[in-house]
Amino acid sequence: MKQNAVVLGGSVAGLLAAAALSPRYRMIEIVERDVLPSGPRPRRGAPQGQHVHALLPRGVQAIESLLPGFTARLTAAGALTGDVLGNARWYLNGLPLRRSSIGLDAVTASRPLIEHTIRALVRALPNVRITDGHDIVDLTADRTVRITSRNGGGSRVIPADLVVDATGRASRMPQWLADLGYAPPPEDVVPIDVRYASRVFAGDLLGDDRVVITARYPGQRRSSVMQRLEGGRVLVTLAGVHGERPPIDLEGFTGYAESLTVPDTATVVRSGTPLGDAVPFHFPAYVRRRYERTELPSGIIVIGDAACAFNPVYGQGMSTAAMSAVTLREDDDPVRFHARQAELHEAPWTLAVGADTALDAGPAAAGGPQPAAAPGPGEMIRRLQLAAVEDGELAAAFIRVTSLVDPPQALGAPWIAERLAARAAASVAS
Repeated sequence: MKQNAVVLGGSVAGLLAAAALSPRYRMIEIVERDVLPSGPRPRRGAPQGQHVHALLPRGVQAIESLLPGFTARLTAAGALTGDVLGNARWYLNGLPLRRSSIGLDAVTASRPLIEHTIRALVRALPNVRITDGHDIVDLTADRTVRITSRNGGGSRVIPADLVVDATGRASRMPQWLADLGYAPPPEDVVPIDVRYASRVFAGDLLGDDRVVITARYPGQRRSSVMQRLEGGRVLVTLAGVHGERPPIDLEGFTGYAESLTVPDTATVVRSGTPLGDAVPFHFPAYVRRRYERTELPSGIIVIGDAACAFNPVYGQGMSTAAMSAVTLREDDDPVRFHARQAELHEAPWTLAVGADTALDAGPAAAGGPQPAAAPGPGEMIRRLQLAAVEDGELAAAFIRVTSLVDPPQALGAPWIAERLAARAAASVAS
Protein backbone atom coordinates (compact mmCIF):
# COMPACT_ATOMS: atom_id res chain seq x y z
CA MET A 1 0.00 0.00 0.00
CA LYS A 2 1.28 3.48 -0.93
CA GLN A 3 1.68 6.17 1.71
CA ASN A 4 -0.34 9.27 0.92
CA ALA A 5 -2.18 11.17 -1.81
CA VAL A 6 -3.40 14.74 -1.91
CA VAL A 7 -6.51 15.69 -3.85
CA LEU A 8 -6.80 19.36 -4.75
CA GLY A 9 -10.47 20.35 -4.72
CA GLY A 10 -13.45 18.96 -2.83
CA SER A 11 -15.77 18.95 -5.82
CA VAL A 12 -17.64 15.87 -7.00
CA ALA A 13 -14.58 14.95 -9.07
CA GLY A 14 -12.25 15.41 -6.10
CA LEU A 15 -14.43 13.47 -3.69
CA LEU A 16 -14.80 10.57 -6.11
CA ALA A 17 -11.06 10.59 -6.83
CA ALA A 18 -10.41 10.23 -3.10
CA ALA A 19 -12.89 7.34 -2.92
CA ALA A 20 -11.13 5.71 -5.87
CA LEU A 21 -7.71 6.00 -4.22
CA SER A 22 -8.77 4.91 -0.73
CA PRO A 23 -8.09 1.16 -1.26
CA ARG A 24 -4.44 1.70 -2.23
CA TYR A 25 -3.21 4.66 -0.09
CA ARG A 26 -2.80 4.81 3.67
CA MET A 27 -4.03 8.41 3.79
CA ILE A 28 -5.77 10.72 1.31
CA GLU A 29 -6.17 14.39 2.13
CA ILE A 30 -8.64 16.53 0.19
CA VAL A 31 -7.84 20.25 0.22
CA GLU A 32 -10.79 22.52 -0.54
CA ARG A 33 -10.91 26.31 -0.77
CA ASP A 34 -14.52 26.63 0.37
CA VAL A 35 -15.63 26.15 3.93
CA LEU A 36 -17.89 23.20 3.21
CA PRO A 37 -21.51 23.33 4.38
CA SER A 38 -22.70 20.77 6.90
CA GLY A 39 -25.86 20.08 4.91
CA PRO A 40 -27.10 20.10 1.30
CA ARG A 41 -26.55 23.79 0.63
CA PRO A 42 -24.89 25.59 -2.31
CA ARG A 43 -21.23 26.53 -2.03
CA ARG A 44 -19.42 29.36 -3.73
CA GLY A 45 -16.92 27.12 -5.50
CA ALA A 46 -19.69 25.37 -7.45
CA PRO A 47 -21.06 28.32 -9.47
CA GLN A 48 -23.39 26.07 -11.43
CA GLY A 49 -24.67 24.44 -8.26
CA GLN A 50 -28.08 26.13 -8.36
CA HIS A 51 -28.86 25.02 -11.90
CA VAL A 52 -30.11 21.75 -13.37
CA HIS A 53 -27.72 18.84 -12.93
CA ALA A 54 -27.95 15.40 -14.42
CA LEU A 55 -26.63 12.14 -13.09
CA LEU A 56 -26.76 10.03 -16.22
CA PRO A 57 -27.27 6.26 -15.89
CA ARG A 58 -23.58 5.55 -16.53
CA GLY A 59 -22.64 8.11 -13.89
CA VAL A 60 -24.99 6.59 -11.32
CA GLN A 61 -23.46 3.18 -11.98
CA ALA A 62 -19.93 4.56 -11.59
CA ILE A 63 -20.64 6.36 -8.30
CA GLU A 64 -22.42 3.33 -6.91
CA SER A 65 -19.37 1.18 -7.68
CA LEU A 66 -17.11 3.66 -5.86
CA LEU A 67 -19.47 4.37 -2.95
CA PRO A 68 -21.90 1.48 -2.47
CA GLY A 69 -25.22 2.63 -1.08
CA PHE A 70 -25.02 6.05 -2.73
CA THR A 71 -28.30 5.75 -4.64
CA ALA A 72 -30.24 4.45 -1.64
CA ARG A 73 -28.90 7.24 0.58
CA LEU A 74 -29.70 9.88 -2.02
CA THR A 75 -33.25 8.68 -2.57
CA ALA A 76 -33.79 8.41 1.20
CA ALA A 77 -33.01 12.14 1.31
CA GLY A 78 -35.71 12.88 -1.27
CA ALA A 79 -34.06 12.36 -4.66
CA LEU A 80 -36.08 10.65 -7.35
CA THR A 81 -35.09 7.92 -9.77
CA GLY A 82 -36.75 7.16 -13.06
CA ASP A 83 -36.24 5.65 -16.48
CA VAL A 84 -34.21 8.01 -18.63
CA LEU A 85 -36.69 7.70 -21.52
CA GLY A 86 -39.85 6.39 -19.88
CA ASN A 87 -39.99 9.06 -17.16
CA ALA A 88 -38.71 11.98 -19.20
CA ARG A 89 -40.07 14.22 -21.91
CA TRP A 90 -37.48 14.78 -24.64
CA TYR A 91 -38.37 17.52 -27.13
CA LEU A 92 -35.81 17.50 -29.93
CA ASN A 93 -36.32 19.63 -33.04
CA GLY A 94 -39.52 20.81 -31.37
CA LEU A 95 -41.00 17.28 -31.36
CA PRO A 96 -41.28 14.64 -28.61
CA LEU A 97 -39.26 11.43 -28.77
CA ARG A 98 -41.28 8.24 -28.63
CA ARG A 99 -41.39 7.21 -24.97
CA SER A 100 -40.73 3.79 -23.50
CA SER A 101 -38.97 2.30 -20.49
CA ILE A 102 -35.52 1.15 -21.54
CA GLY A 103 -34.19 -0.09 -18.21
CA LEU A 104 -31.77 2.78 -17.56
CA ASP A 105 -32.37 4.74 -14.38
CA ALA A 106 -31.20 8.31 -13.90
CA VAL A 107 -31.33 10.28 -10.64
CA THR A 108 -32.86 13.72 -10.23
CA ALA A 109 -31.83 15.85 -7.26
CA SER A 110 -30.28 19.22 -6.58
CA ARG A 111 -26.52 19.53 -7.00
CA PRO A 112 -26.12 20.45 -3.30
CA LEU A 113 -27.89 17.24 -2.23
CA ILE A 114 -25.84 15.10 -4.63
CA GLU A 115 -22.60 16.67 -3.46
CA HIS A 116 -23.58 16.46 0.22
CA THR A 117 -24.44 12.76 -0.12
CA ILE A 118 -21.14 11.95 -1.84
CA ARG A 119 -19.23 14.03 0.72
CA ALA A 120 -20.86 12.23 3.67
CA LEU A 121 -19.93 8.83 2.23
CA VAL A 122 -16.35 9.95 1.56
CA ARG A 123 -15.99 11.42 5.06
CA ALA A 124 -16.93 7.99 6.41
CA LEU A 125 -13.90 6.40 4.72
CA PRO A 126 -11.35 5.86 7.51
CA ASN A 127 -8.30 6.99 5.54
CA VAL A 128 -9.73 10.16 3.94
CA ARG A 129 -9.45 13.59 5.53
CA ILE A 130 -11.06 16.77 4.19
CA THR A 131 -9.24 20.04 4.90
CA ASP A 132 -11.58 22.86 3.89
CA GLY A 133 -11.18 26.64 4.04
CA HIS A 134 -7.65 26.46 2.63
CA ASP A 135 -6.11 27.97 -0.50
CA ILE A 136 -3.64 25.94 -2.54
CA VAL A 137 -0.58 28.17 -2.89
CA ASP A 138 1.70 26.16 -5.11
CA LEU A 139 2.95 22.75 -6.17
CA THR A 140 6.57 21.65 -6.47
CA ALA A 141 8.11 19.19 -8.88
CA ASP A 142 8.54 16.65 -6.05
CA ARG A 143 4.77 16.71 -5.33
CA THR A 144 4.88 18.95 -2.28
CA VAL A 145 1.72 21.03 -1.94
CA ARG A 146 1.74 24.26 0.06
CA ILE A 147 -1.61 25.35 1.46
CA THR A 148 -2.70 28.27 3.63
CA SER A 149 -5.74 28.76 5.81
CA ARG A 150 -8.22 31.37 4.60
CA ASN A 151 -9.05 32.40 8.18
CA GLY A 152 -5.49 33.31 9.11
CA GLY A 153 -4.64 29.97 10.66
CA GLY A 154 -1.27 29.73 8.94
CA SER A 155 0.17 27.58 6.17
CA ARG A 156 1.75 24.17 5.88
CA VAL A 157 3.31 21.88 3.31
CA ILE A 158 2.04 18.42 2.40
CA PRO A 159 4.45 16.00 0.69
CA ALA A 160 2.63 13.36 -1.34
CA ASP A 161 3.22 10.23 -3.39
CA LEU A 162 0.41 11.34 -5.71
CA VAL A 163 -1.28 14.70 -6.33
CA VAL A 164 -4.66 14.81 -8.06
CA ASP A 165 -5.88 18.13 -9.42
CA ALA A 166 -9.67 18.32 -9.26
CA THR A 167 -9.96 22.11 -8.96
CA GLY A 168 -12.26 22.52 -11.94
CA ARG A 169 -12.26 24.86 -14.91
CA ALA A 170 -10.14 27.42 -13.04
CA SER A 171 -7.32 24.90 -12.48
CA ARG A 172 -3.90 26.51 -12.17
CA MET A 173 -2.09 23.35 -13.24
CA PRO A 174 -1.09 24.82 -16.65
CA GLN A 175 0.56 27.77 -14.85
CA TRP A 176 2.18 25.55 -12.23
CA LEU A 177 3.66 23.42 -14.99
CA ALA A 178 5.00 26.51 -16.74
CA ASP A 179 6.55 27.72 -13.45
CA LEU A 180 8.27 24.34 -13.09
CA GLY A 181 9.67 24.50 -16.61
CA TYR A 182 7.20 22.11 -18.22
CA ALA A 183 5.09 22.87 -21.26
CA PRO A 184 1.41 23.42 -20.44
CA PRO A 185 -0.92 20.91 -22.10
CA PRO A 186 -2.34 21.62 -25.57
CA GLU A 187 -5.93 22.83 -25.36
CA ASP A 188 -8.98 22.28 -27.54
CA VAL A 189 -11.32 25.24 -27.11
CA VAL A 190 -14.80 25.49 -28.64
CA PRO A 191 -16.66 28.78 -27.98
CA ILE A 192 -20.32 28.28 -27.12
CA ASP A 193 -21.32 31.28 -24.93
CA VAL A 194 -24.02 29.46 -22.95
CA ARG A 195 -26.02 31.58 -20.52
CA TYR A 196 -28.43 30.22 -17.94
CA ALA A 197 -31.13 31.55 -15.69
CA SER A 198 -32.60 29.12 -13.15
CA ARG A 199 -35.51 29.43 -10.77
CA VAL A 200 -37.11 26.99 -8.34
CA PHE A 201 -40.90 26.55 -8.20
CA ALA A 202 -43.15 24.77 -5.74
CA GLY A 203 -46.01 22.60 -6.87
CA ASP A 204 -46.86 19.29 -8.50
CA LEU A 205 -45.84 20.59 -11.90
CA LEU A 206 -44.38 17.66 -13.89
CA GLY A 207 -46.72 14.81 -12.96
CA ASP A 208 -44.88 11.49 -13.03
CA ASP A 209 -42.08 12.83 -15.21
CA ARG A 210 -38.69 13.46 -13.65
CA VAL A 211 -37.24 15.70 -16.33
CA VAL A 212 -38.48 17.71 -19.32
CA ILE A 213 -35.91 18.69 -21.95
CA THR A 214 -36.70 21.25 -24.64
CA ALA A 215 -33.56 21.27 -26.76
CA ARG A 216 -32.44 23.89 -29.21
CA TYR A 217 -32.18 23.03 -32.89
CA PRO A 218 -31.21 24.77 -36.15
CA GLY A 219 -32.67 28.27 -36.07
CA GLN A 220 -33.54 28.06 -32.36
CA ARG A 221 -30.95 29.31 -29.86
CA ARG A 222 -33.13 28.96 -26.79
CA SER A 223 -33.74 25.86 -24.71
CA SER A 224 -34.83 24.71 -21.29
CA VAL A 225 -34.61 21.85 -18.83
CA MET A 226 -37.04 21.23 -15.99
CA GLN A 227 -36.17 18.82 -13.22
CA ARG A 228 -38.01 17.51 -10.18
CA LEU A 229 -36.07 18.05 -6.97
CA GLU A 230 -36.33 16.78 -3.45
CA GLY A 231 -38.93 18.54 -1.31
CA GLY A 232 -41.68 18.73 -3.90
CA ARG A 233 -39.90 21.37 -5.98
CA VAL A 234 -39.19 21.85 -9.67
CA LEU A 235 -36.04 23.55 -10.95
CA VAL A 236 -36.43 25.36 -14.27
CA THR A 237 -33.27 26.28 -16.16
CA LEU A 238 -33.61 28.47 -19.24
CA ALA A 239 -30.60 28.57 -21.55
CA GLY A 240 -29.42 30.50 -24.57
CA VAL A 241 -26.32 30.54 -26.75
CA HIS A 242 -24.43 33.06 -28.87
CA GLY A 243 -25.97 36.24 -27.51
CA GLU A 244 -29.18 34.90 -25.98
CA ARG A 245 -29.47 35.89 -22.30
CA PRO A 246 -32.39 34.51 -20.31
CA PRO A 247 -33.69 37.24 -17.98
CA ILE A 248 -33.70 36.73 -14.22
CA ASP A 249 -36.71 38.92 -13.37
CA LEU A 250 -39.92 36.89 -13.18
CA GLU A 251 -41.69 38.71 -16.00
CA GLY A 252 -38.74 38.36 -18.36
CA PHE A 253 -38.16 34.77 -17.25
CA THR A 254 -41.78 33.95 -18.06
CA GLY A 255 -41.59 35.66 -21.44
CA TYR A 256 -38.45 33.73 -22.35
CA ALA A 257 -40.17 30.45 -21.42
CA GLU A 258 -43.15 31.45 -23.57
CA SER A 259 -40.83 32.02 -26.55
CA LEU A 260 -39.87 28.34 -26.69
CA THR A 261 -41.48 26.28 -29.43
CA VAL A 262 -42.91 23.78 -26.91
CA PRO A 263 -45.37 25.13 -24.28
CA ASP A 264 -44.46 22.83 -21.37
CA THR A 265 -41.91 25.18 -19.78
CA ALA A 266 -44.17 28.23 -19.93
CA THR A 267 -47.02 26.21 -18.40
CA VAL A 268 -44.87 25.30 -15.39
CA VAL A 269 -43.50 28.82 -14.95
CA ARG A 270 -46.99 30.36 -15.08
CA SER A 271 -48.61 27.83 -12.74
CA GLY A 272 -45.83 27.23 -10.21
CA THR A 273 -45.07 29.26 -7.10
CA PRO A 274 -41.62 30.89 -7.35
CA LEU A 275 -39.27 30.12 -4.46
CA GLY A 276 -36.65 32.85 -4.30
CA ASP A 277 -34.94 34.70 -7.11
CA ALA A 278 -33.56 33.39 -10.39
CA VAL A 279 -29.83 32.75 -10.59
CA PRO A 280 -27.68 33.44 -13.70
CA PHE A 281 -24.69 31.50 -15.00
CA HIS A 282 -22.31 31.92 -17.95
CA PHE A 283 -20.19 29.23 -19.64
CA PRO A 284 -18.08 30.72 -22.45
CA ALA A 285 -16.42 27.68 -24.04
CA TYR A 286 -15.67 23.99 -23.95
CA VAL A 287 -12.06 23.47 -22.86
CA ARG A 288 -10.24 20.15 -23.17
CA ARG A 289 -6.72 20.10 -21.78
CA ARG A 290 -4.69 17.32 -23.37
CA TYR A 291 -2.60 16.07 -20.47
CA GLU A 292 -2.08 12.83 -22.35
CA ARG A 293 -0.03 14.83 -24.86
CA THR A 294 2.39 16.59 -22.52
CA GLU A 295 5.16 15.67 -20.12
CA LEU A 296 4.29 16.03 -16.43
CA PRO A 297 6.32 15.74 -13.24
CA SER A 298 5.94 12.26 -11.80
CA GLY A 299 2.92 11.58 -9.63
CA ILE A 300 0.59 14.28 -11.04
CA ILE A 301 -2.94 13.51 -12.25
CA VAL A 302 -5.64 15.91 -13.50
CA ILE A 303 -9.29 14.89 -13.42
CA GLY A 304 -12.80 16.30 -13.91
CA ASP A 305 -13.40 19.79 -15.31
CA ALA A 306 -9.73 20.61 -14.73
CA ALA A 307 -9.04 18.23 -17.61
CA CYS A 308 -12.18 18.59 -19.72
CA ALA A 309 -15.02 21.08 -19.23
CA PHE A 310 -18.10 20.23 -21.30
CA ASN A 311 -21.05 22.41 -22.26
CA PRO A 312 -23.14 21.89 -19.09
CA VAL A 313 -26.37 21.80 -21.10
CA TYR A 314 -25.68 18.14 -21.88
CA GLY A 315 -25.26 17.11 -18.24
CA GLN A 316 -22.06 15.13 -18.85
CA GLY A 317 -19.76 16.65 -16.22
CA MET A 318 -20.53 14.69 -13.05
CA SER A 319 -20.98 11.43 -14.91
CA THR A 320 -17.69 11.68 -16.83
CA ALA A 321 -15.93 12.66 -13.59
CA ALA A 322 -17.32 9.52 -11.96
CA MET A 323 -16.22 7.39 -14.89
CA SER A 324 -12.73 8.92 -14.68
CA ALA A 325 -12.62 8.10 -10.96
CA VAL A 326 -13.40 4.47 -11.74
CA THR A 327 -10.49 4.54 -14.19
CA LEU A 328 -8.28 6.03 -11.45
CA ARG A 329 -9.25 3.23 -9.07
CA GLU A 330 -8.11 0.72 -11.69
CA ASP A 331 -4.80 2.43 -12.49
CA ASP A 332 -3.16 5.43 -10.79
CA ASP A 333 -0.15 5.58 -13.10
CA PRO A 334 -0.39 9.14 -14.50
CA VAL A 335 0.70 8.32 -18.05
CA ARG A 336 -1.68 5.40 -18.41
CA PHE A 337 -4.47 7.19 -16.56
CA HIS A 338 -4.37 10.30 -18.77
CA ALA A 339 -4.34 8.14 -21.89
CA ARG A 340 -7.38 6.18 -20.68
CA GLN A 341 -9.16 9.34 -19.54
CA ALA A 342 -8.62 10.86 -22.99
CA GLU A 343 -10.30 7.82 -24.53
CA LEU A 344 -13.15 8.13 -22.04
CA HIS A 345 -13.62 11.82 -22.90
CA GLU A 346 -13.66 11.21 -26.63
CA ALA A 347 -17.25 9.95 -26.89
CA PRO A 348 -19.01 12.66 -24.83
CA TRP A 349 -16.78 15.36 -26.34
CA THR A 350 -17.53 14.22 -29.89
CA LEU A 351 -21.23 13.92 -29.16
CA ALA A 352 -21.64 17.34 -27.55
CA VAL A 353 -19.25 19.37 -29.69
CA GLY A 354 -20.56 17.70 -32.84
CA ALA A 355 -24.14 18.52 -31.89
CA ASP A 356 -23.36 22.16 -31.11
CA THR A 357 -21.25 22.83 -34.18
CA ALA A 358 -23.85 21.15 -36.41
CA LEU A 359 -26.57 23.35 -34.94
CA ASP A 360 -24.62 26.53 -35.49
CA ALA A 361 -22.95 25.92 -38.85
CA GLY A 362 -23.94 26.18 -42.45
CA PRO A 363 -27.16 26.91 -44.29
CA ALA A 364 -29.20 24.41 -42.28
CA ALA A 365 -28.66 26.45 -39.13
CA ALA A 366 -30.02 29.51 -40.89
CA GLY A 367 -32.95 27.68 -42.38
CA GLY A 368 -31.47 27.57 -45.87
CA PRO A 369 -31.40 24.73 -48.39
CA GLN A 370 -29.59 21.48 -47.70
CA PRO A 371 -26.38 20.84 -49.65
CA ALA A 372 -26.41 18.10 -52.23
CA ALA A 373 -23.44 16.34 -50.66
CA ALA A 374 -23.89 13.40 -48.30
CA PRO A 375 -25.09 14.54 -44.89
CA GLY A 376 -22.53 14.91 -42.15
CA PRO A 377 -22.73 13.36 -38.66
CA GLY A 378 -24.76 16.29 -37.28
CA GLU A 379 -27.41 16.01 -39.97
CA MET A 380 -27.52 12.22 -39.57
CA ILE A 381 -28.19 12.66 -35.84
CA ARG A 382 -30.98 15.10 -36.63
CA ARG A 383 -32.57 12.65 -39.07
CA LEU A 384 -32.38 9.95 -36.43
CA GLN A 385 -34.01 12.25 -33.87
CA LEU A 386 -36.85 13.05 -36.26
CA ALA A 387 -37.41 9.37 -36.97
CA ALA A 388 -37.32 8.64 -33.22
CA VAL A 389 -40.48 10.68 -32.77
CA GLU A 390 -42.38 7.66 -34.10
CA ASP A 391 -39.85 4.83 -33.68
CA GLY A 392 -39.31 3.82 -30.05
CA GLU A 393 -36.29 1.63 -30.83
CA LEU A 394 -34.51 4.52 -32.52
CA ALA A 395 -35.38 6.74 -29.55
CA ALA A 396 -33.91 4.16 -27.18
CA ALA A 397 -30.73 3.85 -29.27
CA PHE A 398 -30.23 7.61 -29.23
CA ILE A 399 -30.85 7.95 -25.49
CA ARG A 400 -28.47 5.09 -24.69
CA VAL A 401 -25.74 7.09 -26.41
CA THR A 402 -26.59 10.39 -24.72
CA SER A 403 -26.62 8.50 -21.39
CA LEU A 404 -22.99 7.45 -22.09
CA VAL A 405 -23.98 3.78 -21.94
CA ASP A 406 -23.29 3.14 -25.64
CA PRO A 407 -20.60 4.89 -27.74
CA PRO A 408 -21.62 7.31 -30.53
CA GLN A 409 -20.51 4.67 -33.05
CA ALA A 410 -23.54 2.61 -32.01
CA LEU A 411 -25.71 5.04 -33.97
CA GLY A 412 -23.97 3.86 -37.13
CA ALA A 413 -25.34 0.33 -36.75
CA PRO A 414 -26.69 -1.16 -40.01
CA TRP A 415 -30.22 -1.56 -38.66
CA ILE A 416 -30.37 2.16 -37.87
CA ALA A 417 -29.10 3.11 -41.33
CA GLU A 418 -31.68 0.80 -42.91
CA ARG A 419 -34.56 2.35 -40.98
CA LEU A 420 -33.46 5.87 -41.82
CA ALA A 421 -33.10 4.96 -45.50
CA ALA A 422 -36.54 3.38 -45.53
CA ARG A 423 -38.04 6.45 -43.89
CA ALA A 424 -36.33 8.73 -46.42
CA ALA A 425 -37.58 6.58 -49.31
CA ALA A 426 -41.13 6.63 -47.94
CA SER A 427 -40.96 10.41 -47.62
CA VAL A 428 -39.86 10.81 -51.25
CA ALA A 429 -42.58 8.40 -52.43
CA SER A 430 -45.29 10.34 -50.64
